[in-house]
Amino acid sequence: MRYLSLCALALSAVAAFAGPVVIVDPGHGGAQTGAVSPTGAWEKDAALEISKLLKAELEAQLGARVKLTRDRDAMVTLHNRVDWANAQKPDLFISVHLNSMPTQKQRQGTEGIETYFLSAEASGDQAKKVAARENAEFHDKRPKSGDTLAFILADLQRSEAHADSSRLAYAVHEELIAATGAQDRGVQQAPFYVLMGLQAPAILVEVGFISHPDEGARLAETGYQQKAAEAIARGVSAFLQQVSAKNR
Repeated sequence: MRYLSLCALALSAVAAFAGPVVIVDPGHGGAQTGAVSPTGAWEKDAALEISKLLKAELEAQLGARVKLTRDRDAMVTLHNRVDWANAQKPDLFISVHLNSMPTQKQRQGTEGIETYFLSAEASGDQAKKVAARENAEFHDKRPKSGDTLAFILADLQRSEAHADSSRLAYAVHEELIAATGAQDRGVQQAPFYVLMGLQAPAILVEVGFISHPDEGARLAETGYQQKAAEAIARGVSAFLQQVSAKNR
């Protein structure tokens, strides 16, 4: 009996010092290819590669327990991403995407990094357009009447995580800009479906414009992807330090 008690204490100690649970969400996948570069590279592929590198960095830098919403070229619906992520009881959620512009003139001249957290209203016209593009695969799924209370409680949980989502977005964005030297397009807010319903601080990172000739080429390079992954992981570390200091 004493042995079992000691084992229980040991397991509790291990759990207490285990790293954070982080869900990394590579955008798109399968038939949902996402944006495309001037050379024909797909957003879904670069997002997956950056996400895999980010997983490795979070594990190495923070001892995090990292899970990917997809680890191969497969389509996962936005609803399934959120439902599965919540089932893992994560401490953080990070969705990785690459941005794009529609017209040739805009594609030639628009580059830079944007980092988002959830809001009912977009912070500007461009934020609204980005959310519309990333939400394109969404299909309405209305709650049954009996689920009303559950949705209200979920909304309360999300509101508690909202302030931390903002802090996480700023911490990650600052590190990304410093590491890559990319144009700073700011931290913004928008109604991304993949961030709705998450019961943890959650952000969506547009790592750059795959549609820009130069930035699109950089985003396909392993070295640049690694630099971005390291920067996001440092941002997560800085955020966790902020939270720890606040709780103390």
